[in-house]
Amino acid sequence: MSHEHGENTRALRLPAPPAPVGDPLRIPVHRSTTYAFATSQEYADVLDSGDGYSYARIDTPTAEAFAHAVAALEGHGVDHDVRGQAFASGMAAISTTLLALTGAGAHVVAAVSIYGNTYSLLDGLLRRFGVHTDFVDITDLDAVRATVRPDTALIFTETLSNPTMVVSDLPALAGIAHDAGALLVVDSTFASPAVCRPLALGADLVLHSATKYLGGHSDATGGVVVGRPELVGRVRSARVDLGPCLSPDEAFLLHRGLETLPLRVARQCASASEFAAAVRDHPAVARVDHPSLPDHQGHALAGKLFDADGHGTRYGAVVTVTPHGGRSAGMALADHLHVATIAASLGGTHTLVGHVGSTTHRQMPDAALSEAGIDPAAVRFSIGLEDPADLIADTLAALDQCGTA
Repeated sequence: MSHEHGENTRALRLPAPPAPVGDPLRIPVHRSTTYAFATSQEYADVLDSGDGYSYARIDTPTAEAFAHAVAALEGHGVDHDVRGQAFASGMAAISTTLLALTGAGAHVVAAVSIYGNTYSLLDGLLRRFGVHTDFVDITDLDAVRATVRPDTALIFTETLSNPTMVVSDLPALAGIAHDAGALLVVDSTFASPAVCRPLALGADLVLHSATKYLGGHSDATGGVVVGRPELVGRVRSARVDLGPCLSPDEAFLLHRGLETLPLRVARQCASASEFAAAVRDHPAVARVDHPSLPDHQGHALAGKLFDADGHGTRYGAVVTVTPHGGRSAGMALADHLHVATIAASLGGTHTLVGHVGSTTHRQMPDAALSEAGIDPAAVRFSIGLEDPADLIADTLAALDQCGTA
């Protein structure tokens, strides 16, 4: 029997938009939280196979496009299929991955020089659930090898550590992990695929806080993990259960940032090298951490690992400056800056600074900071796109105000 619909029903049954004639240059933003099906079986098939979209917490086309794009960048030159999963933040990617790959009784070997929240996740929350972590000097391969046990599920490290820029020997660590039947999981946030591609060096999974260099404009928050399909599938299952999905709008912005990633990072790395060399000899400076400096412990290794595309070594764009005088001197240095900005995060267009001990690593006790090689005075500079001469002049002037040793 025919029935003319009422005005409310008509408003909800509008014609579908026409398909575009040309291919859009930008990915579309699919904001819908739910997707319709012609039959119940079609709906069930999508849920069973994971091939398609039903509900935004599970997958969206925009978030998936971003994850696939990062997988393509990180997987370049890798001889196996690489997949990706997107998350609401970098810590969501890290925590979900660790939960997916460990369980009660599992053992993790982690670099002692890692991000403060990652440290507290491993040493606090996961320990409560029966996952034990040993933190080691990741540059001491004999110590890493000695710490691995039969129940070790994974080795966790950062390509470039936060904030001391320790360089991990990824091929050697991959060999140690795989010989023990464990995985190598690498947080490559500080590097990005414009500096290093850990999958090509033996890593099993690579993580990013996409908020940083991948997005690159300090206007979107997200995370991503990439690697072999079977491992990423385990992470996806945990993500669906835990719910840290990336919003379509954030995914669009992060995807946009990937297009300028090599240009931005190349400029930032070059400026960081110039900046590190210029400030290291100031009498108020006790130490500068950046792998471009010949006396940095990771200088030679970075030169070996960080020349993926033959453009010369990019040593990363974070420089940690430690003045003489302890915590108060570090905070004073940050306070005296005018070109650089005191702010959270890194990897964007602006140079951002933060006193390490009171911000990014405030969760770590003094003993753990010392073990990680972090001085109470350390100030982290995330070098942006300003003219390096301006950054150098501003920092030298700020150091002058801090006095000499």
